[in-house]
Amino acid sequence: NNGFSTDNDENDSRPSDQICCLVDDGVRCKYGAGNASYSKRIQKTVTQRRLKLHIDSQARHIYICDYHKGRIQCARTKRRRKDSEDDSNETDTDLPEVDFYQLQVNTLRRYKRCYKVSTRPGMNKAQLSDTIMKHFKTIPIKEKEVLTYFIYMVKSNSNKLDQKNGIGNDTT
Repeated sequence: NNGFSTDNDENDSRPSDQICCLVDDGVRCKYGAGNASYSKRIQKTVTQRRLKLHIDSQARHIYICDYHKGRIQCARTKRRRKDSEDDSNETDTDLPEVDFYQLQVNTLRRYKRCYKVSTRPGMNKAQLSDTIMKHFKTIPIKEKEVLTYFIYMVKSNSNKLDQKNGIGNDTT
């Protein structure tokens, strides 16, 4: 569960013409409401990330549009400088983010297995992606070496998998 509640019941009583319940920077959203609801967990994320969103007091539901759902999910994965005080091994917050939440659960599990990342059992996708992102940020890289190798691989039109399989090494 990513914090967004979804109702997939056949007895869904929401009219199809409902609009998003959020007010975005003082303006009521006009997009159609999806099946994601503005839960307490989502409200906490909005508050922590200082997004200028709140529920319209006139709204009779808590359903939000796909636009705001995506915006809140993106805000969740982006780190702010003062968050880095929480994790002493994460220092450079100017690096681009990798959105692990976009990956499939099986891919996250393979990463976890490959790097022997310890997690508690029964984690959902959001928790697993957060844990893996924290681990990913601890992996040291030698930027110059990586870029040099990447450029070489692009120019030679090959990759590690091709080399292992003996493919792409001859340029005839």
